[in-house]
Amino acid sequence: MAPHTSFMDRRSFLLFLERTGVTAFTARSLGGTAFCASAAWQNFPNALQSKRPQIALTMDDPAVNVSPQMDWQETNKRILGTLAGRKLKAALFVCGMRVDRPEGRNLLGAWDDAGHLICNHSYSHLTYLSKTTYDEYAADFLRNEPIIAPCRHRTLLFRYPSLKEGDTPEKRDRFRAFLRERGYRVGHVTVDASDWYVDQRMQQRLQQNSKAQLEPYRDYLVAHLLDRAAFYRQLSLDVLGHEIPHTLLVHYRMINALFLQDVLAAFEKSGWDWIDADRAYEDPIFLKEPQTVPAGESLVWALAAENGEFKNRLRWPGEDDVYEKPKMDALGL
Repeated sequence: MAPHTSFMDRRSFLLFLERTGVTAFTARSLGGTAFCASAAWQNFPNALQSKRPQIALTMDDPAVNVSPQMDWQETNKRILGTLAGRKLKAALFVCGMRVDRPEGRNLLGAWDDAGHLICNHSYSHLTYLSKTTYDEYAADFLRNEPIIAPCRHRTLLFRYPSLKEGDTPEKRDRFRAFLRERGYRVGHVTVDASDWYVDQRMQQRLQQNSKAQLEPYRDYLVAHLLDRAAFYRQLSLDVLGHEIPHTLLVHYRMINALFLQDVLAAFEKSGWDWIDADRAYEDPIFLKEPQTVPAGESLVWALAAENGEFKNRLRWPGEDDVYEKPKMDALGL
């Protein structure tokens, strides 16, 4: 069935969301064995004898094209409203090609006015592996600078697209030096996830049926993010021996416009404290430069790989759709 793109379809869809109250958080389990929390998370109450872990929200890829069912204005309103309601400041990593038009400047302006960090995520979202040279990658970084330069809260943090930091030591180190010369630090992720894929699956379902039930996608998203947070937190404790402030990667997608409030509430219920992104990035852990090749992934993943004692707990890439597809298939999502 073709996607529903008319104004009436979008309006009816939003009214449907309001009628069914899908943004109310529910704690029901996904059940079954297709998707379950890690053992560390199942035992989490015992792990909280000490200080509650802290986590900041970072969001990639704001875009003026979000979904046939939800435009960027509605997406902005929902996400920024959720953050404002909690007085929480996020870091927004901007890929220029997605906002390089007048509407995009308005989108970024709303985030800037709200006091969120506005950061560089390249212009074209090139992946810094064998098909991309250093010169191409550096030029694409520079092309993105004028997009974010007008923002008062522009912050000198760069996030590598797909978290790939170079496939050779030479490329890795040369671009790191390039960033330092311009006063930049890496906007590292510690908790990586595949929320973008959950959104992709949800949108495919909506194309088939504009009135499809969305609660299962909300529940999967929440469980998936909690599971990944549990994994990376435990890995960081094992590698470093102490708590660090974490940074969660999510994307500017319809699923987060709908369910970010549920995600925030679920993390709090599970023992986490949300903190502002600038506070998280003050921690010296984010100055680390793991000497791994290929470089990148979650900072915690890279530190574990560099250590060499945790190979049996690491996969490459750290997160991707291939890990979530069989779980979502089994659940009929």
